[in-house]
Amino acid sequence: MSAQRGRLWVVATPIGNLGDFAPRAREVLAQVALVAAEDTRHSAPLLAQAGVHAPLMALHEHNEQAQAQRIVARLLAGDDVALISDAGTPLVSDPGYRLVRAARAAGCEVSPVPGPCAAIAALSVAGIASDRFVFEGFLPARPAARRERLQVLAGETRTLIVYESSHRIVETLADLRAIFGDEREAALARELTKRFETVIAAPLAQIHARVIADGDQQRGEFVLVVAGAQGGEEAALLAEGRRVFALLREELPPARAARLAAAISGAPRKALYADAV
Repeated sequence: MSAQRGRLWVVATPIGNLGDFAPRAREVLAQVALVAAEDTRHSAPLLAQAGVHAPLMALHEHNEQAQAQRIVARLLAGDDVALISDAGTPLVSDPGYRLVRAARAAGCEVSPVPGPCAAIAALSVAGIASDRFVFEGFLPARPAARRERLQVLAGETRTLIVYESSHRIVETLADLRAIFGDEREAALARELTKRFETVIAAPLAQIHARVIADGDQQRGEFVLVVAGAQGGEEAALLAEGRRVFALLREELPPARAARLAAAISGAPRKALYADAV
């Protein structure tokens, strides 16, 4: 596989069901000189099951900058390297973009080996408009910051996709109800492709009630798909105004931030200021 310079392969791995491990992914991983993985302890059994015996290197958010330079040195020496995440497609709410940028800056080829992605898998079964969507990854863990971010997203007209953990799913659903409204259509996908997979498609109030009532629905890994706000151009203006307002609030008093955000975005000042109070 190696030429004068090595190639960085960005390889998707299963998000649960090992049957989703693509033959091409196995082939690439079996031939590279090194596999960079987010958590080597998690990835080692998966690679062993697939018959992959290449050395593993840990690459995560805390060491990516330094490890990227080491990997680029291997690429420049002619070695092919694969990047994988704990599950699914690398760089989708996972580390890796700094490595890709460094490899490209060094003149090395970067190629994808596509496959599973929890966000796209959830969207495909949600029954919610999928022609336009926005991926938010994980919302802020702190309640105040999470609610502030949701205020910015409340007027977003595109379908919204977020990841959430078992520790925060009940609180996040409660915040979504309070800010987006009980009747906003949504789908909660849990443990996709795994034994206890469930997808609940219903208004937010019904999803929240079911999760509270059933402790099993509070376990595992979650993807939330939420329908976009209705209202067309007016809603889009308000969404942009809230985004600008949230940035200005970090430096300015609420009244002044609302006034400037309204002037920049065209959103109504009173609506933006009401969010603050």
